[in-house]
Amino acid sequence: MSKKIGPLAKLHGWDKFTVIAMSIIPLVIVGVFVWIPALCTVILSFSNWDGIGGLGDIHFVGIQNYIDMFTIYPPFWPALWHNVVWLLVLFFVFTPLGMFLAVLLDKELKLTKFYQTSLYLPVVLSAALIGFIWQLMYSRDQGFINAIFGTQIDWYGDPNINLYAAIIANGWRHVGYIMLLYLAGLKGVDPALKEAAALDGASPTRTFFQIIFPVLRPVNILLLVITFIEGLRAFDIVWIINKGRNGLELISTLVTSNVVGEASRIGFGSALATIMLIMSSVFIVIQLRIMLKGEN
Repeated sequence: MSKKIGPLAKLHGWDKFTVIAMSIIPLVIVGVFVWIPALCTVILSFSNWDGIGGLGDIHFVGIQNYIDMFTIYPPFWPALWHNVVWLLVLFFVFTPLGMFLAVLLDKELKLTKFYQTSLYLPVVLSAALIGFIWQLMYSRDQGFINAIFGTQIDWYGDPNINLYAAIIANGWRHVGYIMLLYLAGLKGVDPALKEAAALDGASPTRTFFQIIFPVLRPVNILLLVITFIEGLRAFDIVWIINKGRNGLELISTLVTSNVVGEASRIGFGSALATIMLIMSSVFIVIQLRIMLKGEN
């Protein structure tokens, strides 16, 4: 009875070393820069460490940070609600808009390359730069929007509207990202499906929703998860505007304020970061379950 030889056993010399190195090095990098910091954050969330002194000065307080967060920390619930609003607007407005633009550009319209470049341009810019650009748009005295409409609205300063102003600035960038991903998915659809639908007399709208959209199920799930995570990790633009104050509180800005702010409450900030980690993990697990279920 012959023995089965594994794929690695068939390799020799540098080939085997290369395969092993390409497997181990990414694991080490992910472990050092992702899993170990995440684990340390969760552990520190059960302490009252203020970042002063060594590891021996860390005193664990159980779940007290979480109790304080939910009961006596005023910014938490507004920040959580702002994250939810941010997520809902991205999900119901900017993600569908990016998908719609991708469908239009997939039709190879005139000047398609120009439109693709123009819509994708904000994606290559940093979120901080996006915030500065929209400061020029939103400026109360010299902003483009107020100049066009003849208004004197303080878009970034008014706590009643600055959240939505920041979401629009972020959505400008988000639309291009979604458009690019969905356009790549549309390019991978078999043209024979569209031709068969056209022969059967299906309209373009019906063809998309009944044939193309179901075929792009993995891409749709990916965009869904990206949108959820984008809504939770929103930070740069808000921090540039006013460091997450005056109506722009987000969980990410609360984490930063507690960890590197004047208070330097590492333990409490880690508890806030752990909440973000749990919320993000829920959507990632849902994505993996749906994708694995689809492969079976």
